[in-house]
Amino acid sequence: MTPSAPGTVILSPHFDDAALSVAGLVAQLPGPVTVVTVYGGEPASHHPVSWWDSACGFSTAREAYRARRAEDARACELLGVESVVLDHPDGPYGDGTELTGIDACLAELPAETRLLIPIATNQPDHEKVRDRALAVAAQLGRAVPSVYADLPYTGHLDEWGSAGADQALGRSHGYGLAYQDMTSRHDLRVEHDLTLTDDQWALKREAVLCYGSQLAPLAADHGILLARNGPLRAERVWAVKPVAEGTGKAGGSGNDANATDIKGS
Repeated sequence: MTPSAPGTVILSPHFDDAALSVAGLVAQLPGPVTVVTVYGGEPASHHPVSWWDSACGFSTAREAYRARRAEDARACELLGVESVVLDHPDGPYGDGTELTGIDACLAELPAETRLLIPIATNQPDHEKVRDRALAVAAQLGRAVPSVYADLPYTGHLDEWGSAGADQALGRSHGYGLAYQDMTSRHDLRVEHDLTLTDDQWALKREAVLCYGSQLAPLAADHGILLARNGPLRAERVWAVKPVAEGTGKAGGSGNDANATDIKGS
């Protein structure tokens, strides 16, 4: 995978994660923007349909996969981003191998390419993507990737979208464990803090609706997912910095004066 310019690469664990998490921010990121879906491999024919894909209405694993690929193509076209798919099958269809596709992907990127990865709130698959990307970036001598709040998971925090979001994540046992894990090893500083305008929300809603096959079970787990003031209303990206010298731990204040506050922009 070689983008046409340095631009931005967003690692999306599954086909819908980038749209759910950063669809509003895409227009603010250095282009071209490429979404790389990590768990994008086709299931082997012997796999029975997973419980999740069955709940989405599919009869076979491959039927679900092909529908998701088509959904993702529509969403990426709508958002004006390039799409790259790695060949790791999704969890229920995987063989437990390491996510080596991330290694090859990052090795091909220009040094100037900006990389965004999920913070991995309450999602083991996302955590595997995050940790692999951090380790590979370090091995390659790349800049540490920025991390984005994966939605709708992080967005269920009561303080989500407010000035106190980071402090609340630092205390929350329900939605803040990934944030706390990262701040135990790194210094996180808010890089983008976006509360979506009506126009931005309309585009995001349309992109999320492209993934229609998953919306019913997502709503069962996450309530009124597409409510205007629901868990998708705000997006957040943190720059990951080295631990401050002499402190022995990361700062994790989340309120860096250099953060890009683009609320209502």
